[in-house]
Amino acid sequence: MTDSQSNRLPYGPLFLAAAVLGADQASKALVRANLQIWDVHSVIPGFFNLVHIQNRGAAFGFLSHGQGMWQPVFFIILTIAAVAIILSLMWTGHRRDKIFQFSLGAILGGAVGNLVDRIRLGVVTDFLDFFVQGMHWPAFNIADIAITCGAFLLLIAVYRKGRHASNTH
Repeated sequence: MTDSQSNRLPYGPLFLAAAVLGADQASKALVRANLQIWDVHSVIPGFFNLVHIQNRGAAFGFLSHGQGMWQPVFFIILTIAAVAIILSLMWTGHRRDKIFQFSLGAILGGAVGNLVDRIRLGVVTDFLDFFVQGMHWPAFNIADIAITCGAFLLLIAVYRKGRHASNTH
C-alpha cells in the first residue's frame, strides 16, 4: 500500500455513517411529529407497530428503567469514547477489508444518531415495535439496527481475518 493510499480517508464507510445518521434522525423526527409519546399505530396486526417511546437507556431499552442524571451523562461519555475508537480503527485498522470498514461505518452512524438524541433531548426516540402473541421485543430505531448489523458484520470480518491468518501458517 502506498503512502497516499494509507493516508486516504475511508470515504465509503463515512458516507454510510452519514446515510445512517440522516435516515435515523429523519425517521425519529417523523415519529416525534406524528405520534404522541406512548401512542401505538398498528402496521401489521399481531406482529408490528409503530410506537413513540423515549428511551433513557442503551439499545433495545437496556438500562432504561433507572432514574437519575448519571445515565444520560454515562451514555454520552461512553458513546463519544466509542466514536473516537471507531474513527481510529477506520484510519488505522484493516484498511483493505471492506466488510470491516463498512461495519465500522454502520456502527458509527448508529452511535452518532443516538448520541444526537441524547444531547438534544436527553433521551433516544424508539419507534419500531415487533411482537408475537403479546411478547414484544423492546422497541428500537434505525440507529439500533445499524449498530446491530454493523456489529454482526464486524464479527464476520474478525472471523474471516482469523481464518485467513491461521491458514497462512
